Amino acid sequence: MISTKGRYALRVMIDLAEHAEQEYIPLKDVAARQDISKKYLEIIVRDLVNGGLVAGVSGKGGGYKLLREPEEYNVGEILEKTEGTLSSVACLSCDTAPCPRKDECKTLPLWSEYDQMTHDFFYGKTLRDLMEN
Repeated sequence: MISTKGRYALRVMIDLAEHAEQEYIPLKDVAARQDISKKYLEIIVRDLVNGGLVAGVSGKGGGYKLLREPEEYNVGEILEKTEGTLSSVACLSCDTAPCPRKDECKTLPLWSEYDQMTHDFFYGKTLRDLMEN
């Protein structure tokens, strides 16, 4: 399940893209436009900055901006920077050791196919696609 953190990250990225004429966009402005707590957005943008998706500058004239054009971001990378793995089951997550039952697991092909469809869906959509919806 995609949490509010992932959903709000997408909204932040869209907002930054739509207001890209400003050099840096203050987080308080994004929070007001998106009706999201500034405190919660601070947590989200920290993940986006650490993930190399946005740049942030503090102080007067500071704020956040995209590092690339909207069509160069895909939804999957934004969600994974904020949510972590999109794997449906732990045994398919990149962060876990290979499952000892992998060779005889009758359900693994099901989960693998589902994860591939999820990956293809989210990585097939760009930030620009969301802006134009």
